[in-house]
Amino acid sequence: MTKKSKIVLSGLLTILVLLACWWLFFNKAEQKQNPAKTIATPTIFVHGWGSSYHAEESMANYARACNATNSIIRADVSQDGKVTFDKTISTNAKNPIIEVNLLNNKSIFPDETDQARALTKSSNYVKDVVVALQKKYHFNKINLVGHSMGNLQIAYFLKNNAANSKMPQLNKQVSIAGHYNGYLGELGAPKHTILTKNGKPEKMDTGYKGLLPLRRTFPQNARVLNIYGNTGNGTDGSVDNNSSRSYRYLVSKRARSYQEHEFHGQNAQHSKLHENKQVAQLLVKFLWAK
Repeated sequence: MTKKSKIVLSGLLTILVLLACWWLFFNKAEQKQNPAKTIATPTIFVHGWGSSYHAEESMANYARACNATNSIIRADVSQDGKVTFDKTISTNAKNPIIEVNLLNNKSIFPDETDQARALTKSSNYVKDVVVALQKKYHFNKINLVGHSMGNLQIAYFLKNNAANSKMPQLNKQVSIAGHYNGYLGELGAPKHTILTKNGKPEKMDTGYKGLLPLRRTFPQNARVLNIYGNTGNGTDGSVDNNSSRSYRYLVSKRARSYQEHEFHGQNAQHSKLHENKQVAQLLVKFLWAK
């Protein structure tokens, strides 16, 4: 290398070092000028397979009508996990609600043979939303509400991040129509889940087996409400009630409290539960004592 080349290379390296120092200084200065806002415990709603944030609107709007919240924002999540919020949360927001809107809303395929592997990957969308919130706001706890597949994504998020001290603590969880031990017609899942006295399924699908570590790691200060619908014959039309109820075996020994509630009638059908006013009433009462 010639002397001239060495001088040019040295100059370029100096410029790069100066640019890096400038970026670090600017970034720290920006963080000081725009520190994360402290907000009340946020509640994240996660919809089911093939759905969208519209499935969460009825419950969120009911909470607002009851004066349980005055802040509802949407979190659009791209296929690669990038999160965009449609609004900001003010520091005086009351029980802010985040409606998750997954653009990749069919991340688990019906013919999937390894549900545990697929759900582990799919649950990263929940983590993406939590991390994106943490970059903008400061909070120590979260509430999580899921419907159908959203419950599995939440459960796997909790399992995969149980030891992650950077994640906020789970305060309350509401599960609506969760198919923890498979849904009706699922490949490899039992046609009917039979539970033992302690709630353990006699036969487990791969997705349920993947959640067994929750029996050792589920957050001990969290309260859980498990809601399911019975339109007749012990199912909501898509999920066997015992598949929903099998969540008890995974979490009840560690949770601060665990309760189940069964709804009946036409409005207890799988896709109607999130539009059911009685479900919304129970949810609001459980989350915010309204």
